Amino acid sequence: MAAVLTIGCQNDDTDFSEYINGTTPTTSNHIVNIVYNGTNVTVTGDTKGYVTTNGADVTVNTGTDTDSLLLVLSGSTTNGSLLVYRESKFGIQLNGVNIHHANGPAINNQCSKSLYLHVADGTTNTLTDGTAYTEQEYDQKGALFSEGQMIFLGTGSLSVTGNCKHAIACDDYIIIDENVKLQATSSTGNGIKVNDGLWINNGTLDINVTADGARGIRCDNVVEITGGTTTITTSGDCVYDDDADEYSSAACIKCDLDFTMSGGTLTMTSSGDGGKGINSSAKVLFSGGTLSAITTGDNEDGKPKAIKATTGIVVSGGSFTAKVDKSWACDSGYGDDTTTDAEKLANCVTVVGTPKTSNINKKSVVITY
Repeated sequence: MAAVLTIGCQNDDTDFSEYINGTTPTTSNHIVNIVYNGTNVTVTGDTKGYVTTNGADVTVNTGTDTDSLLLVLSGSTTNGSLLVYRESKFGIQLNGVNIHHANGPAINNQCSKSLYLHVADGTTNTLTDGTAYTEQEYDQKGALFSEGQMIFLGTGSLSVTGNCKHAIACDDYIIIDENVKLQATSSTGNGIKVNDGLWINNGTLDINVTADGARGIRCDNVVEITGGTTTITTSGDCVYDDDADEYSSAACIKCDLDFTMSGGTLTMTSSGDGGKGINSSAKVLFSGGTLSAITTGDNEDGKPKAIKATTGIVVSGGSFTAKVDKSWACDSGYGDDTTTDAEKLANCVTVVGTPKTSNINKKSVVITY
């Protein structure tokens, strides 16, 4: 099922990505330029009357119109936003924009279809929210929020900071492509919260979260890494989950289905009490690239693990390093309270093939091919 989902996601709306990257507009292609000027905005190209403004707060509502749409954002505001209502896929190009919204998300996409987020080449862009959100009739889950799929493109830089909730939140799936440079920082929630899967194919991704119990990446589905350079740092301690009647720890990556990596570089550091590198409710499948997970936290309320999976850890290629100061470097879900340490160690990771190096100990697992 995961494989089918991956193919479907990777092929979704790929025709529109060409339009985002600069093909000549036709009569049905609309490019709307929105320039933030402190307390107000300048809008050009809105021939359909999609855009309304209130100070530096911009609302785009296309109704049932299915004509192609590209919103090009630039300029700066210390109290502005973009809110989009739409029923068809569309694009946003970040062309050197700095948006801070004191009372909600900097960008809030209420469209359930694909959003192509193009970070323009050679530009630096910043999105931040405030420390409290004004209650609205629509969802507000992070400084950059989308109801629909988000596909990150381009080679520019985007920094997203969550001061109230998550930095980046998506109720569908996220794909990170090309050489985009993406930084996600949160002191109150997760760096990236995504429901239906995350695919990292390229780019540079830097995530730093400091909140207790927060995750660098929190995904309700699969996480798959095929390329790029990803660095994740968490420093929060455990929090008590009343519903589960147990402590919940911070983690660099927490996913409810398989974590799969076949290429790229992934570096994870977790320093809080009980912190995890990867915490998968299914399998961890590592076949290529370079993975390093180091946890330095205590085990007062939770047990720190570099790599934790409920139904198995399989290593078959690449360079794999997992280290902890306390508890287990790798926990494959094998055994129970009656299982001896020797039995757990023998089953903590499944090694496929013949690696050049295979050093498997309780606090350190290093496997290289």
